[in-house]
Amino acid sequence: MEEQRKEKKFRIRLPRRRRERYVFTDKKHPEKGVLSAALGLLSVCTIAYSIYLSFENGGQAEVKYAAAVLFCIVYSVAGLILGIISRTERDIFTFFPNVGIVLNVLSLICMGVLIFLAFM
Repeated sequence: MEEQRKEKKFRIRLPRRRRERYVFTDKKHPEKGVLSAALGLLSVCTIAYSIYLSFENGGQAEVKYAAAVLFCIVYSVAGLILGIISRTERDIFTFFPNVGIVLNVLSLICMGVLIFLAFM
């Protein structure tokens, strides 16, 4: 009897996971926010790849790299507008709109720095 009491006394209970609870919500990922993040990612990748190819070419940017960066300006502005519009919606998850806004602003800043350095 005493052995059973000792075993019960030293039994350690681990806390249960909270995944057993369900969370019901009406929030959704906005399509405009996802599109904004995709445009921002496309823009940042295109700019980085154009800079890499210009570096491999000895610092001489070809016309096609400049055209790609100019298209990125259009992508970034459109993505920024979509991100801001989707951020103002109610009952949404704000991850994709925030990522889209950050990526698009980052790409616009990179393009501004590139244009500034081109004229120096």
